[in-house]
Amino acid sequence: MSKCLIVTGASAGIGAATARMAPAKGYTDVVVHYGRDRDGAEAVAADVRAAGAQAHVIGADVSDMDAVTTMFAEIAGLAPAPLYLVNNAGIVAPKGGIADLTPDRVRKVFEVNVFGALEVCRRAVMQMRAWGKGGGIVNISSAAARLGAPGEYTDYAASKGAIDTLTTGMAMELAPEGIRVNALRPGPIETEIHAKGGQPDRLKGMSDKIPLGRAGTPEEIAAGALWLLSEEASYVTNGFLDVSGGR
Repeated sequence: MSKCLIVTGASAGIGAATARMAPAKGYTDVVVHYGRDRDGAEAVAADVRAAGAQAHVIGADVSDMDAVTTMFAEIAGLAPAPLYLVNNAGIVAPKGGIADLTPDRVRKVFEVNVFGALEVCRRAVMQMRAWGKGGGIVNISSAAARLGAPGEYTDYAASKGAIDTLTTGMAMELAPEGIRVNALRPGPIETEIHAKGGQPDRLKGMSDKIPLGRAGTPEEIAAGALWLLSEEASYVTNGFLDVSGGR
């Protein structure tokens, strides 16, 4: 049976690992979304195809609502199938305390992490309904939604708190339609996002703050997200899976 998976922010890190793992989990079509890094997305797509699935590379700035509309118009042209979403695209601003959380900085973080994520969810649900074949959603949140990221990324943490609330609202609304919605909250993970936040060495020295004594890998997050979408998790909705090494 054909199944289609959309992975936003799939050119690197958690999104790339998720897209690469998808064919082994039965997905026949994988939408490899990227914001800026087309070369990274094409490399991921090549791996998806080598694993036996169709890969569809689509670029869109998720903070641009028109771009999201265009992306889903392209997705609508695929063969109808159960549609699944790993809503992963997100950004972090440079490390800063409360005095650094200017309106412009916070607005940029929320435009991608909240407004963009919500619009991607909305469009995905509309497409699921149009195809009439159901599906599921996993929103990538963060352990920061619980921990607050004080003195570092409180605006990022707040945006992920909003994602947790969005997950609960959508899960309760869509459950009668058989569409399950869950969130996965990663802890410290070995991805490029730390460098983008101005702290390329952030994970060094954090092991004493993580009960399991190490950072996680993108593949560990991908495995959790794909499990939440699988039939093995068929009774799980409005769930929050912490993959955070015990933090």
